[in-house]
Amino acid sequence: MAKKVNLLIVDDEVETLRTLDDIFEDRGYVVTLAEDGYKAIEFAKKKFFDIILMDVKMPGINGLETFREIKKICPSAVVIMMTGYSVEELLRQAIEEGAYAVIYKPFDMRKLFHTIEGALGKTLIMVVDDLLEDRETLKDILINKGYRVVTAGDGYEALNMVPKANFDIILLDVKMPRMDGVKTLEWIKEMNPGTGVIMMSAYSMDEFVGRALREGALAFLYKPFDMKKLFRIIEEYREEKKKIKEKEQK
Repeated sequence: MAKKVNLLIVDDEVETLRTLDDIFEDRGYVVTLAEDGYKAIEFAKKKFFDIILMDVKMPGINGLETFREIKKICPSAVVIMMTGYSVEELLRQAIEEGAYAVIYKPFDMRKLFHTIEGALGKTLIMVVDDLLEDRETLKDILINKGYRVVTAGDGYEALNMVPKANFDIILLDVKMPRMDGVKTLEWIKEMNPGTGVIMMSAYSMDEFVGRALREGALAFLYKPFDMKKLFRIIEEYREEKKKIKEKEQK
């Protein structure tokens, strides 16, 4: 792995923790272990995790409840639920609420690594829009296209998440309360210049277009926009970053 991946493993079975710790550290992951949900939540408050392996059935606070709390703290983390029991209702709820996958004990490690690498290889997008219906609709479309998606209701919420995750693309509405999209764009570029930002608006805002592009926006799209055009911009930027990374590694 070119980038060190922070992995949190949550399981009340100490032997399982030790075994997985050895396996993942040998593959270069930076591993943190938690024996219960409460400890996992505390770790998530202090450190960003790319991947979380979460046991479902644990005493005190189960995996689903822990997952819900951690997603509030770190919504971009990929959470994979683990179980050795028949807890289908809990697993169904976890998947509905955004868990990436479910794996059953005893693990097929090849399948587990494949699942993790597949998740990390997906483009991570944040949709920032103060209109709930607009951001949820766009989120569903992007997820169906195979992207990983996180949402934020305004610029402040978005800026709180930017340092905690390596977003590939941010779709950013211009007209929002408290902080407009262009000001949010300025802060995003200050924090992480490599993030691709696509501005969007339902209004004719020509005076903002020039400012946004000067601040480094990839494009400025008017709602309702052509989804094919949006997908093309995302994929072109992804390919450009891939080429830059390959050159750096040579």
